[in-house]
Amino acid sequence: MSAPDDLARAVRDEPALLDEAAPRDEAAAGAGTEAGDAAREPARPVGLGLTGWLRWAWRTLTSMRTALILLFLFALGSVPGSVYPQRGVDPGRVAQYFKDSPTQAKWLDRFWLFDVFTSPWFAAIYLLLFVSLAGCVFPRALAHLREIRRRPPAAPRNLLRLPHSEEFEGDLTVDRAAAVLRRRRFRVVTGDGWVAAEKGYLRETGNLLFHIALLVLLFAVGAGGLYGYRGNVLVVEGDGFSNAVAAYDRFMPGSRVTAESLEPFSFTLKDFEASYVAAGAKQGQPLDYLARLEVQDSPESAPRQVDLKVNEPLDVSGTLTYLIGHGYAPTFRVTDGEGQVAYDGPVPCLAGDQATYTSECVIKVPDARPSQLGFLARFLPTTVPNGDAWVSVFPGAANPTVQVFPFAGDLGLRSGRPQSVYQLDTTRLKPLGKMAAQPAPLNVGDTKELADGAGKIQFTGVKEWISLQVTYDPGREPALLAAAAAVIGLVLSLTIRRRRVWVRVKDGRATVGGLTRTEGGGAAFAEEFAQIVTALRGGPPTEDATPDEPRDGDEPGRPGAPVLGDSAIVAGQAEPDEPPTGTAAPGVRPDEE
Repeated sequence: MSAPDDLARAVRDEPALLDEAAPRDEAAAGAGTEAGDAAREPARPVGLGLTGWLRWAWRTLTSMRTALILLFLFALGSVPGSVYPQRGVDPGRVAQYFKDSPTQAKWLDRFWLFDVFTSPWFAAIYLLLFVSLAGCVFPRALAHLREIRRRPPAAPRNLLRLPHSEEFEGDLTVDRAAAVLRRRRFRVVTGDGWVAAEKGYLRETGNLLFHIALLVLLFAVGAGGLYGYRGNVLVVEGDGFSNAVAAYDRFMPGSRVTAESLEPFSFTLKDFEASYVAAGAKQGQPLDYLARLEVQDSPESAPRQVDLKVNEPLDVSGTLTYLIGHGYAPTFRVTDGEGQVAYDGPVPCLAGDQATYTSECVIKVPDARPSQLGFLARFLPTTVPNGDAWVSVFPGAANPTVQVFPFAGDLGLRSGRPQSVYQLDTTRLKPLGKMAAQPAPLNVGDTKELADGAGKIQFTGVKEWISLQVTYDPGREPALLAAAAAVIGLVLSLTIRRRRVWVRVKDGRATVGGLTRTEGGGAAFAEEFAQIVTALRGGPPTEDATPDEPRDGDEPGRPGAPVLGDSAIVAGQAEPDEPPTGTAAPGVRPDEE
């Protein structure tokens, strides 16, 4: 009997056997299902861990996208520094802002918008940008150093499939082809019947130079902000200046600058001369400014004479003093109502009209008795009558006069509120005598008696003042060199093209192929390739390529690139189903595209 018949009879005669076996079969089936579910359940991913997260954070920070974002934030963060007044530049405007808009100023101050360039968030952007660029550039520089040791890749088998190719018959040899390419400043390597040459390595060198110069520029700016300082001072003829914090009218130090950091030099302004065009259509136009200084580089050094001009600063051990402005300082002698000389000296005036140097002056005499005196004065360098008025027609002091407007009362100097020496608050002052829009001017030596027995004022002479800016920036020269290097690197990276040429010689037939590795460089390379082919044919000599880069330069590939780079890519263009058959010379490693 067959096995199927026995199985059917057993099922018909013994149903109990199936019932007994069922629980065991179900249990087995359940166990099998659980095992299958366990096998199908995906394994849980392993966590990155601390090292993995740190590696991810570093790679994100040093990516080019992050560097561009930080550069944008750096530029964006500088905008509030030009919109809102800064304490380090104009603390008076900041105080006025708090007075005019106290609530808004309070919130702005919480976000350091009055101290943008010293704020923690701006420093964080600056440091992150520096680290990002450093982490991006230095690995590329190391890869570049490794890449310049590589030789050009071996020639692909089918050169006619390249974007630039040509085949011709002749007696060309490998050695002659190599010599032709070397004369055109290619790096050349030869093999069994082939020549490989490459040029344009300074493209990546220029790119790296640009980014490294940008790093140096950031470092130089940061060093200047930390250890440099800048200050402004006004000096009248005959007066001196000593490079100390207390001598400045406005002083803006870096965060690491102390009083001992300043170079201990001093000078005296002996004379100042300003020359102007005397006649013609350009009358009154300035020709030259010259300040004669007697300088001591240190307290122990001997004085030396220095002629200070615009754009010709005084340099004392890297501290530069620039001539940035000038004006007139007429001298007055004020005698109070008790007959005492309460003031005797020059008063710097601010020019209201640059064409004629008509200037406004303020004289404050807090020591006058019985009441304090204040004067508004108009200085006219070259005075001529104009009807019932007087005007100045030339910026030089050819006929200097002064119109004086006297006041008496409380100058408000004891209120504790800061005042400008170029402004007179007349709210608590009363005019002395009748005020006229054009009072009679005083010539040098004239005296004006004040009303109510308040005293008199005498116009005694004219001096000139100069305004100076003293700067010390240790990062100035490195920043200049870095900027020049950045321009050079940018020019190299934009003008140099990376290109490769291969030559195969076999049985009196030569095949030449070329490939440019720069986008948009095909048209320019086509002309150069035609010249190379002409030279290889043995035609008339053509002008060698301009030495736009040395043969030993190179462009780094990506770190971790496979050994077969351009050879594999070019071979794929030539024969997609067949690998290149060229045999590389010893030590030749085709680099990566």
